Amino acid sequence: MKYRFPENFWWGTATSATQSEGHQAGHGKGENIWDYASHNFNERFFGGVTADDTSTFYQNYREDIQRAKDIGLNSFRTSISWSRLIPDGDGEINPQAVDFYNAVIDELNTQGIEPFINLYHFDMPMALQEKGGFENREVVDAFARYARICYELFGDRVRYWFTFNEPLIPAEAGYLHPRHYPYVTSFRRAAQVLHHIVLAHCKAVAAWRELNIAGQIGIIMDVIPVYPRSDAPEDLHAAEMADLFYTRSINEPILLGRYPDELIAILKEYDQLPVIQPGDCELIANTRIDLLGINYYRPRRVKARETLLEEPHGFMPERFFEEYIMPGRRMNTSRGIEIYPAALYDIAMVVKDRYGNLPWFVSENGIGISDEEQFMVNGQVQDDYRIEFLKEHLSYLHQAMVDGSNCLGYHMWTFIDCWSWQNAYKNRYGFYRLDLETQQRSLKKSGLWFKAVIENNGFEEAK
Repeated sequence: MKYRFPENFWWGTATSATQSEGHQAGHGKGENIWDYASHNFNERFFGGVTADDTSTFYQNYREDIQRAKDIGLNSFRTSISWSRLIPDGDGEINPQAVDFYNAVIDELNTQGIEPFINLYHFDMPMALQEKGGFENREVVDAFARYARICYELFGDRVRYWFTFNEPLIPAEAGYLHPRHYPYVTSFRRAAQVLHHIVLAHCKAVAAWRELNIAGQIGIIMDVIPVYPRSDAPEDLHAAEMADLFYTRSINEPILLGRYPDELIAILKEYDQLPVIQPGDCELIANTRIDLLGINYYRPRRVKARETLLEEPHGFMPERFFEEYIMPGRRMNTSRGIEIYPAALYDIAMVVKDRYGNLPWFVSENGIGISDEEQFMVNGQVQDDYRIEFLKEHLSYLHQAMVDGSNCLGYHMWTFIDCWSWQNAYKNRYGFYRLDLETQQRSLKKSGLWFKAVIENNGFEEAK
């Protein structure tokens, strides 16, 4: 069977500033929460690898962008580091950061690679986190100022802007299920953070529109589709609750301009509503994006709760559902998550049917495998598992497009093996292998396969 994609389809990869740039002393970068946490809570990070030791894109951007060109990428998503550009988050601009990001954007454009620039990828400046981070409403305005500065500095050469990557995660992982700094467990605080992130997004979009810059502005969502154990009413209700708290809670204010009525009713009942000031709901209602990025890695399978949930820290959404371990599910054992390519089709149909068929693209999708050296043959990682993963997901994406989904591209996570938050370099995702000791990059088999896909604007799969 032949899978052909439209002309001008975005074939690219995604990364972030903190996960790829690395640290270089004397270049003016301010500390962010990952710099701080990876040093001060080092035991939480696999192998003790800190944010200092990411993939040296800061020093090697020119050669790395050439590598992107070598495999045919026509688009490349990364982020600007707020704390590199504005070291304390709300003060003076770092001229060395301006020079760096100008050089990266110019080099991408010179090589014919479209820069997709994201403003926030989990990396709150530490100086602002010490003031409360997104719990503090003043930080919303600091973010809007930072966004405007980025547009003014780089907007003449960047056509695609994104306010946040996975905006639910800073609230959920930092303030509810404590995987990210500041490692808090409090639904009320998480809800306040999420509301302020929504406002920060809205104000950043407003700043972009006020400047009347050519291009498009959007946001990147992490979508984990929810599947019930069965069609029993109690399981269906469990799935509805999981979807309400972990998907609709952020998607609907951003994409539909309002919080779900069901969510508001539950939070009122349990006294968990965030503080919402006059004018907030109007701002949300009047904000619309041009383009949606969707990150997809795994499904969520749930069932009605069969045991009483202990809540030592107070209210938790999981009181309404619990995980369902489906017999026979296919697992990525390195990452401990299910592989389910068909969900990408389901996501596409949700965007089509629930969100007005908004223009969108796959902004992240990938498979992280540990100890990839075991698959090395003659100096090249033979990652056939990644090729198979790509084929399966792209085939479902293609079918969704045939069925009317307005999908414009596919970005793989990631280009070069990068530092993955608390997992550091445990699992590798890249088309290029990174040798941590020498920082040498070498193309994996999947990178050659993806190059052929781009050259042919598709692939053939025997049936």
